[in-house]
Amino acid sequence: MKIAIFDFKPWEKALFSKLLKKHTLKFIKEPIHEADLKDVKDADIISVFVSSKVNAEIIGKFSKLKMIATRSTGFDHIDLKTAKNKNVIVTNVPSYGENTVAEHAFALIMTLSRNIHKSYLRTMREDYTIEGLKGFDLQGKTLGVIGAGRIGMHSVRIGRGFGMKVLAYDAFKNDFLAQTLNFEYASSLEELLKRSDVITIHVPAIPETFHMINKSNYKFIKKGAILVNTARGSVIETEALLEALDKKILAGVGLDVLEEEDLVLEEKHLVWRKENDQKMASLIKNHILLSKDNVIFTPHIAFYSQEACDRITEMTIDNINACLTGKIVNQIK
Repeated sequence: MKIAIFDFKPWEKALFSKLLKKHTLKFIKEPIHEADLKDVKDADIISVFVSSKVNAEIIGKFSKLKMIATRSTGFDHIDLKTAKNKNVIVTNVPSYGENTVAEHAFALIMTLSRNIHKSYLRTMREDYTIEGLKGFDLQGKTLGVIGAGRIGMHSVRIGRGFGMKVLAYDAFKNDFLAQTLNFEYASSLEELLKRSDVITIHVPAIPETFHMINKSNYKFIKKGAILVNTARGSVIETEALLEALDKKILAGVGLDVLEEEDLVLEEKHLVWRKENDQKMASLIKNHILLSKDNVIFTPHIAFYSQEACDRITEMTIDNINACLTGKIVNQIK
């Protein structure tokens, strides 16, 4: 088979070359809509990233296309209707970083609970005093997990490993897991906010989760709690977050996402472009939240570990191999 891989990274090329060596591989650096397709128009399979706009016009340029394998969970960059009409199979990577994101959430939690960021900045100034750096133990505290799906459950396990009590809030309850992992479900978001010393958010960006934390309910947050968001910026109303900090309801906040962030959705921060770096720099510079010393921010890297990147590529390759054997997996319909 002739397989064209667009907008690839070095580690992806190495894995594709190793695991699909029986096939003819063509690597194109650009996203598909920016690339010269003359040498790959006869490709049987194409693999793209979220940066590629696979519209009807692009699909129509391939004469033998049988499969589109996107190296992402999201697939809104692909014209599924056209693909279906042309009998082109489309597959994605439904999951790859549940533990990765949960681990990053706890990196933020630990940074806040033990003032790691403040300590680092102080020692960089050759100031080794400890006044104002007293932290608090996680053991015995209550962890509130908003969104108890795959990532949320990893956070539950990590929290229990620290000896924390765990309270979860989710639209769907799994009583068996609650009993097995020794946590409980909150009856409402309000209850979780009232009881939690540490709050971590793991919900998708959908209409139902827009501004879950807002001006109407932030007042229920337990005074002195810390909040971490590695999910989507839109789940927290920025003004509510500022008010909660100014009124000292929240003692600290750890963010991997910002509400105004328009260039990072799902894995899209892997699309390194100079203009994106400039936009991100401008966003951070002008964001009042990030001027507070009890707010820490990472640039949407919760998903970004070597293992998670490898899993994305390996699962894409598995999707391709499965399709070639007639046993299609992870197909988007």
